Amino acid sequence: MLPNYLTVKEHGEHEIVIQKSRFIAHVKRAETEKEAQNFIQEIKKQHWNATHNCSAYMIGEHDQIQKANDDGEPSGTAGVPMLEVLKKRNLKDTVVVVTRYFGGIKLGAGGLIRAYGKATSEGINAVGVVERKLMAIMHVKADYTWLGKLENEIRSSHYLLKEIHYSDLVEVEVYVEDAQTEAFTEWITELTNGQAAINVGKNEYLEIDVE
Repeated sequence: MLPNYLTVKEHGEHEIVIQKSRFIAHVKRAETEKEAQNFIQEIKKQHWNATHNCSAYMIGEHDQIQKANDDGEPSGTAGVPMLEVLKKRNLKDTVVVVTRYFGGIKLGAGGLIRAYGKATSEGINAVGVVERKLMAIMHVKADYTWLGKLENEIRSSHYLLKEIHYSDLVEVEVYVEDAQTEAFTEWITELTNGQAAINVGKNEYLEIDVE
């Protein structure tokens, strides 16, 4: 599993108009090629009467699956510039479909390349990008008398509180970077005078919005 990578937030769309042609970018996260293909087919069904539904996707930890489709536009003027945007922005597990409704004015090869690139880029901006960071989930169990102190200290630290479970003891789950699990354990031990049970749980991706 990668320690961190960039991808898009779940799903959204964004429309621009260039020389009377409508370009609608549909953006989605897809972790398998099948998911990407299903999404493309879904958009094609939805916009069956569009002039073109061009697509591009990049999938896999090492971007091993990369596909671009011009869907009837002149070769290399739609799918490839769309894929180039995904590459430049280092987006993994991302599929984009740009639907075009022709407005009567031909754009030429250069115009098409710019239009599909712009539609893709603005579509991604509209949906938003996240960084997924692999974090260890730390489990801190303590008596309820420690809850206020633990919660306050964790919330004002650089660690991120995940959730709190209430049973016979209180259990606090915290996102901690792998390299910081020992430092976190020492910190909590000191904070609670050694009266908390601290365990390292499974690793999980935390999503952070990227401006």
